[in-house]
Amino acid sequence: KNKNFLKQAVQACSSKLAIVIFFSFFINILMFVAPLHMLQMYDRVLVSRSDITLIVLTGLAIGLLLIYGLLEGVRSRILSRIAIEFDELMSGRMVPVVFDLAITRPSIPSPQRLIRDTDLIRDFIGGTAIVALCDAPWVPVFIAVCFFLHPLLGFIALIGAILVFVLAASNELLTKQKVSAASNSFQQASNSFSSALRNSEAVKALGMLGNITKRYHKDRDRALTSQTEAHDRGGAIVACSRFVRMGLQVVILAAGAYLAIQDQITPGTMIAASIIMGRALAPVEMAVAQWRTFIAARGAFNRINELVGDYPEKAEVMDLPDPIGKISVEKVFVSAPEKPRNVIIQQVSLDFAPGTITGIVGPSGCGKSSLVRAMVGVWPTHLGTIRYDGADIRNWDPEKLGPHIGYMPQGVELFSGTVAQNIARFTESNSEEIISAAKKADVHELILKLPEGYDTDIGVGGLALSGGQKQRIALARALYMSPKIIVLDEPNSNLDSAGEKALTDAILDAKNSGATVI
Repeated sequence: KNKNFLKQAVQACSSKLAIVIFFSFFINILMFVAPLHMLQMYDRVLVSRSDITLIVLTGLAIGLLLIYGLLEGVRSRILSRIAIEFDELMSGRMVPVVFDLAITRPSIPSPQRLIRDTDLIRDFIGGTAIVALCDAPWVPVFIAVCFFLHPLLGFIALIGAILVFVLAASNELLTKQKVSAASNSFQQASNSFSSALRNSEAVKALGMLGNITKRYHKDRDRALTSQTEAHDRGGAIVACSRFVRMGLQVVILAAGAYLAIQDQITPGTMIAASIIMGRALAPVEMAVAQWRTFIAARGAFNRINELVGDYPEKAEVMDLPDPIGKISVEKVFVSAPEKPRNVIIQQVSLDFAPGTITGIVGPSGCGKSSLVRAMVGVWPTHLGTIRYDGADIRNWDPEKLGPHIGYMPQGVELFSGTVAQNIARFTESNSEEIISAAKKADVHELILKLPEGYDTDIGVGGLALSGGQKQRIALARALYMSPKIIVLDEPNSNLDSAGEKALTDAILDAKNSGATVI
């Protein structure tokens, strides 16, 4: 049993591809309708001059081609459904994994790229590239029919298929490195620009815009250079493949005409062989045209597989009673997830009781934030145990435990959406609880003064709000639904005197309600 959820999704979709291959069998059989009709027109109708034969053969051909069109449509719909199934199998697992990677492996550039890679594989599954793969096994059959018509025609078709295949292979060899370099450079430029946008105020105030622009253009130029070289090479190969295919059409017609002059084949056979050879080369030429799609999908698969291939399945845990707020930290060692040897917290033991307020103080860099990250389950402990009501925090389902925790990180971030949605943690809106949390944080009046009150869209990252406003709304979010455990990391860093008083009142109110406040 494969634990790699990417390969699980691919295997689930691969089993459905048998249906596509089944339809491809009949589609490719029906490809013989046009050449056979042409053969009969030249060798039977024109010779016999029979109107009935003409009508019957033409009606039969049109009926079969109608079936062909219907099967093509069905195959396309099946592929689109398979692509949707792949997306459903992946998206449910990929989003939590991307969030976890952003916390545990912050050195990974743009983990959200994995979402785009998933979309790329989905589009590949539902696109024309898969059609080329399904039709490719029929190339030898069409070439064999050309041999059946005449060995010389068969050899011309075989040589043509080999030439087009060699061009496809050379496309891979000549463009793979350049395409990969271009993709990496574009990603680096995008990451640098996104970082600069997040710090746009500092960029403008410190006069860094010119340097940021130069850096961005340098990365873009490097990417465009690699992309242009890959495009030029790929374009030349595609042009060569088209020349080969069209040249082969001329050659096979000329060879057929020669054989017809020698009375070795009929004129209908000559035309039929030309059509059949064109059909034999079509999947190969389509593969050449879709080669970038193949390479992009393969790169996306490898990137996802490298990062999440051995990602553990989410463990099923039994639901525990709602916590009352008793926390025990037992000989805990904490280190940054990507640097387990760089221990920040060493053998710390603490107990926190419900209805108490505990302040953790110390100089910058001493590990205060690292400790509370471990206490709320954001960072894993290197050694030791953190217990909620006697149960190891690892035995709690984070989705079930989260609503009972009011956590306000040091770097306050709000999400794109309304004020009410942010306070309610994007759960189903409970107006009474939202207003109650806002009043506890003494931010209710402030919110009412916003253009649309609680329904004001604060924009990406809360850019429409000041630092103090964001911090007080984040405090209201932490107090939503009166959680039993409240952890606030430097909650007064952007507050004025009124905000400080509101924070103090909120902490005392939480203590009096029996919450554990840290």
